[in-house]
Parts: sequence; structure tokens; C-alpha cells
Amino acid sequence: MTDSKYFTTTKKGEIFELKAELNSDKKEKKKEAVKKVIASMTVGKDVSALFPDVVNCMQTDNLELKKLVYLYLMNYAKSQPDMAIMAVNTFVKDCEDPNPLIRALAVRTMGCIRVDKITEYLCEPLRKCLKDEDPYVRKTAAVCVAKLHDINAQLVEDQGFLDTLKDLISDSNPMVVANAVAALSEIAESHPSSNLLDLNPQSINKLLTALNECTEWGQIFILDCLANYTPKDDREAQSICERVTPRLSHANSAVVLSAVKVLMKFMEMLSKDLDYYGTLLKKLAPPLVTLLSAEPELQYVALRNINLIVQKRPEILKHEMKVFFVKYNDPIYVKLEKLDIMIRLASQANIAQVLAELKEYATEVDVDFVRKAVRAIGRCAIKVEQSAERCVSTLLDLIQTKVNYVVQEAIVVIKDIFRKYPNKYESVIATLCENLDSLDEPEARAAMIWIVGEYAERIDNADELLESFLEGFHDESTQVQLQLLTGIVKLFLKKPTETQELVQQVLSLATQDSDNPDLRDRGYIYWRLLSTDPVAAKEVVLAEKPLISEETDLIEPTLLDELICYIGTLASVYHKPPMSGPPLTTSSVQMGAVDLLGGGLDSLIGGTNFVAPPTAAVPASLGAPIGSGLSDLFDLTSGVGTLSGSYVAPKAVWLPAMKAKGLEISGTFTRQVGSISMDLQLTNKALQVMTDFAIQFNRNSFGLAPAAPLQVHAPLSPNQTVEISLPLSTVGSVMKMEPLNNLQVAVKNNIDVFYFSTLYPLHILFVEDGKMDRQMFLATWKDIPNENEAQFQIRDCPLNAEAVSSKLQSSNIFTVAKRNVEGQDMLYQSLKLTNGIWVLAELRIQPGNPSCTLSLKCRAPEVSQHVYQAYETILKN
Repeated sequence: MTDSKYFTTTKKGEIFELKAELNSDKKEKKKEAVKKVIASMTVGKDVSALFPDVVNCMQTDNLELKKLVYLYLMNYAKSQPDMAIMAVNTFVKDCEDPNPLIRALAVRTMGCIRVDKITEYLCEPLRKCLKDEDPYVRKTAAVCVAKLHDINAQLVEDQGFLDTLKDLISDSNPMVVANAVAALSEIAESHPSSNLLDLNPQSINKLLTALNECTEWGQIFILDCLANYTPKDDREAQSICERVTPRLSHANSAVVLSAVKVLMKFMEMLSKDLDYYGTLLKKLAPPLVTLLSAEPELQYVALRNINLIVQKRPEILKHEMKVFFVKYNDPIYVKLEKLDIMIRLASQANIAQVLAELKEYATEVDVDFVRKAVRAIGRCAIKVEQSAERCVSTLLDLIQTKVNYVVQEAIVVIKDIFRKYPNKYESVIATLCENLDSLDEPEARAAMIWIVGEYAERIDNADELLESFLEGFHDESTQVQLQLLTGIVKLFLKKPTETQELVQQVLSLATQDSDNPDLRDRGYIYWRLLSTDPVAAKEVVLAEKPLISEETDLIEPTLLDELICYIGTLASVYHKPPMSGPPLTTSSVQMGAVDLLGGGLDSLIGGTNFVAPPTAAVPASLGAPIGSGLSDLFDLTSGVGTLSGSYVAPKAVWLPAMKAKGLEISGTFTRQVGSISMDLQLTNKALQVMTDFAIQFNRNSFGLAPAAPLQVHAPLSPNQTVEISLPLSTVGSVMKMEPLNNLQVAVKNNIDVFYFSTLYPLHILFVEDGKMDRQMFLATWKDIPNENEAQFQIRDCPLNAEAVSSKLQSSNIFTVAKRNVEGQDMLYQSLKLTNGIWVLAELRIQPGNPSCTLSLKCRAPEVSQHVYQAYETILKN
């Protein structure tokens, strides 16, 4: 019979029955009882009341029973530290048991019980186990030292356990060596300055000897440790490489990547003239290729690592282009990564093959993949000059397909080809101009405007083309507006007599009618240049541009060297060193928390590189105060208008008459000038009069409770309706509800007691003093861990930043700061709940886009979802 029987539902009085069984004289009955206890614990039931009875079962020589009791102890020792001490004697006794499995089990469990009081009792047994005659006990004790160090680092150092661990590196058993290395590495991570792993040629030799015999995870620990060693000369580096190379043929991909990391690092010390260097390069390719035959998730990790390796040493995989060709059933994330590596490996020798493949990809159905494939053709043209002509003709063929997104991507990459090879392929401009009307993406429109402005002298109707873009100037994205401004100024400098009116128009739009500081600044610079010294303007605007480089997306060399040291870890997948943590966002437009912790908000709060917008740019309708600088920027309350009170939802039926013997209750919640009330509508749909009304709330998440009795002044006759406003306080009993904003209500009258539950909107709990000081906001945002951040999309919200800020402020969501980043308005906001919890928000609004992005940070992340719902409710009503 299987153990699933222990998980079947149990009866009432179960704890009492288990207690009796645990104290039974029969061993089998005891074991069955402990299994039932563990099953209950596993499904989340609280069986801590049985602690003393379970601890009594420790006194047994049955290994299975002992393991179960130890499992229970690990789980409940933290909540019952005083009772856990009862078990210490048994632990100490078990550490001297003749059975090595029991000795190891005892020391492992003591290490897992994170209770300070027990830690001091652990030292003596641990010291004995570190020197135990059985290697299984020694290897378990080695890991226990790392766990103990995590609980009490000072104690480990004082007791000399670190020195004992270092001695274990010379142990005769390879598994003990591996665990000692793992423990020391983990301790060293929390103490970067301490030189715990004092590696020298002798200890390296011992590690390499152990490498051949320990388990795969042991090998990974040893290889990672080797990667931190710096050989004294090239001979030692070659010797280590020779002994590590056999690991490349290991079945575990993590071992392979760790071995690749060691070899990539030590190859730096080998002379390229050595025969061995060439041999090593050849040996590195097959294991990397083999990783690509694994399942897609492993392939992706392998490809992200190969991307780094190819940037560092493209010669390793230069003959392996075909393995990176995309298969029809590859997931999109694998396809995009393979494309990236194909470009990095593209050379004169294989370009024909690569281009044929890319042209094929450009006719696929997956839009993202097609876009990337078209971009890849452009990157090939820039990287391999001999292929540029063929690439351009391929792109023109793709433009002829008239598939909208293909045409737009092709125009973006042709712009880059023009910048790399000026005056070479301009004959294609006519074809590009034919597709002008189909462009609807900002990047493609900006690229086309750049081409028209740059080659205005070759295009007869350049002024008409640019004028057609100018008609909807305010609806364009910032990228297009900036490009249009520059394009028209270039056109004016090339054809001054015909385009004077056009340049006046664009300068006026950019400076007087726009509230984007980047656009205004560029407009003023051009205006002043043109009005003071047209010759200088020509030299500045029409200066010869530097050619764009081959690879714009290569990782910077010092960062690449650092990432090579992290091959096989998360850092190599994110392409970010571990100190900076995983990227919260991946594109430059999504600023999110990354921006806040970078220069973003810092620069708002007194930084020097933030220019406050001139007052002329503030729309007059807002009645903004006259002045300038940061004081205006933050004083968003002045001139926004008086507070109109928090949003009130329409009344909903909470208790239908059929469920309450004829009493129908509808209601809603309101907050006005700091007071919360429940607005009720009671309707009598019964045939008798209702009197003696009273109301009570169950305990709830925020302590909501009636602040006064429910007063219905006259008896409620049949078919009569009465409206009552019941004041609420937030000082009632608190109990976390599911969902958080659930309120259970009991209403009594002369007929019966009726129960219903309703969800209250969280914004009724937003208090009036929720505006955080700017410095405090920045410090708090940085202080709240990144994993507490939640991101949401608010769709169909066509309001601009001022309207949003004003609307939210009336519901006590205060704007602390506002700035514009790449055409997006960023509002940094704070609010405070009645129980003192602060919630910080960053709202990104893209003018013209009806969706905005909300990032929330809070020390109690479970409220974030409800705060987001409050934002949605307020903004959409």
C-alpha cells in the first residue's frame, strides 16, 4: 500500500487521536502516527501541538522513524524554540551512534534548525563529526559548517571550524573535498574580502585529483573554485587545462559549462603560437554544439553562454555556422538567440549561406522573428562589406512583398546601410519613397524622415514628403518629432529659397507648441543657429557623419571578461554581472525601477543634469503658477484645482431580498475629508414591518468596524426604502482575509439575522497625509527589495499626465515628482493606508497611447494587486 493514504481527509478530534498513537508502546503504530503527522504538516495543517509527543519518538533505533521525527523538528523548531531544546540531548547522543547514517542525519538536522539557542549545543558534535572516521559523516559536517556560518558567523570563526574546513580540502575522499570546497565558496561569498580559499599549486593538485572521482555536482563546485585561481605561468595553466579537458565530454551540461569557463579563463595565459592552443580551440567546439541538441530551455541557456564565448573567441565556432540555423519547431526565444549568434559568426566565407537562410526566415509567419531576420540582413551588410550589395538587393526584394512590418524593418536597416556606405546605394531611395504611406511605426517613420532629409538634394519633392509628416506633428512620437525637426532644417540648408515657410512652421511647433524639453531645446538651438550664423549652421547640421561601426551591440570588453568568469551561472543568461542583479526591464524605453535606482529620480532630486521646463511650456488651462525650476515641478497641487473628493462607486445589491426574507440591502463605500462611511439602502420587499435593525462586521484585514449603531429611525414598512450613511472606523479587530478587501457583515432585524460579504475598494483607506517627501521617496524605493515590485498595465486610459495626476490626487494618491523620459511622462507617486503601510508607485504614460504602465513597490506586496485595482477604478470613472 502507498503512503497516499496518509493524505486522505481526517476526522475531528484527530490531534487527540494522534497524541494517543504517538505515545503507543507498539513501534509500528508509532511510525504510522508520525507519518500521519508529517502528512498533515505537508498539506499545511498546524500540528505543532504534538511537538513534545513527536520529540519523544526520537529515542529509537529505527532509521526511518528517526528521519521522520527530524523532518518534523526542522519544520517546527523555529516556532517552538524552547521545546526544541528538549531534543538537543538526543542529537548529541545520535552524533556518537555507531551507525554513520544516524551520525550524519543528526548533524545535518542540527544544521537545519535555525534557532540561536540550539546553535551553541551544535559546536561539540560538529567538531567530532568533522573528524569522523566515516567520509559520509565528514562530507555532511562540511556543509553543516556553511549553514552554521549563515546563522552565526562569529561562532564559526571563534570555534576554528574554518581551519578544519580548509584541512578537509586535503581529505582522501573526493566527496569530502567537493563539499569542503562548496562550503568554503559559499562562506567566501558572504565575506568577499577574506581569503578563505587560499589556493596554491599543491591544493590545486589535490582538487584536480578529486575532480575525476567525485559526483557531477562535486565536480561543478571544484571547477568553479579552479576558475578563481590564477596560475603562476603558462605551463601551469596548460597543465590545468589538460586535466580539465576530459570534463568537456561529461553528460551533465552544467559540468561542461563549468569546464568551458575554466578553459576560457586559462586560455588567456596561453600563447596563440602554441600547438596546444589550436588543439584546445578544436576541443571546445564539439561540447558546445552537443548542448544544442538538448531540450529548448537548456538550448537557450547554452546559446546565451555561447553568445558570450563567440564575442570573446569567435574562432572556436567559426566552422559551426550550420548548427545555429533555425529549425521550424524551435521556440521563438531559441530562434532569436540563434539569429544573434549567426550574425556574430558571419564572415566573407559563409555570408552567401547566411543570407540565403535569412531571406528564408523573412517569409516566416512569426512577426517578431521576421523583424529580427530583416534586421539581421542589415547587420550582415554592415559587418561584411563584400556582401553589402547582395544584402541591399535582398532587402529590396523584401520591400516588394509589400508586407507592412517587413517593409518598415527594411527601411530602418537601409538607413544604417546608408550611414555605413555613403553615396553608394542611394539609387534605391525612389523605391523607399513609394512606400511612404504605409509606414506607421515610429522607428520606420523616423528612419524614412532621416533618409529624406539627408538626401534632400536628390529627391525632387523632398519638401512635399516632409510636409506630409508635419501635418500630424503633435500626434507623432518624440523620436519622429526630433527627426522631422532635424530633417526639415537639413532640407532648408540645402534648398533655402523653397522651404523657408516650412522651417518656420516646424521651429514654431517644436518650441512654442510643444511641452517636451528635448524637442524644445533642439528647436531653440536650430533657431538661434539659423538666425545668427547660417554658415555655421550648415557646418554643424550638414557635417560629415562618422561611419557606424560593425557591431553596435557587442558587450564592452571589461564586462565581457567579467561575464566569462560567470559562465554557467544566471549572470551568463542575463548578461549582467551578479552584483547588479537581474534586469528588471530589458528595453531602454521601459524605465521601471532600474531608472529610479540609476540617475532617474536622483537627478530630479537636486541633480545638475535635469533642466526644468520653462513656464511658457505649461498649458495655460492648468493655471500653473508663474516661476520655474524644481519647486514648480514638484508643487503639483498648486493650480490643479480644488479636491473633488474620492471616487464613489455606484450602489450595488449586496443582499438580495430572496436571501433575507424580503430585506434587500444595496450599498457602496465613500471617503470624504478623512471619514469613511458605508452608504446603505434598505428596502423592505416583505409583507410585514421591519424594526430593531443592528449591524456587525467580522474581523477583517484593515480593522473596519461601524463607528456608530445602525440607526433606522422609523419602522420600515412593506415596499419602503430608506437610505442610511453608516460611519466606519479602522480600529476594529484585524484578521487577514482572502481576498484582502473582503468584508463579512451581519445585519439583524426583528425577523432574523442575515449574513453577506462584499469587497470594499481599497482607495477608501488612502489617507490624506500620504504625500511622501522626495528624498524619503527615493530612499524608501531603494530600500524596498526588488522582488516586492509588481508591474501592471492600465488599458483604455486616454488621459494626459496632468489629468491623471489631478484625478488620482482627489483620491489621496499624491504625485511626488514628474519627469519626461524619451517622450514618456513618468509620475512618481505615494499613498498611505489607514494602517500605516506606504505604497510607492511609478506611472509611465506615453502620449497618444491609451495604455499606461504602473509599477508598485510596497513592504507588504499582497496589497499591490488591490492598489492597482483602485488605480483602474479611479482613472476609468
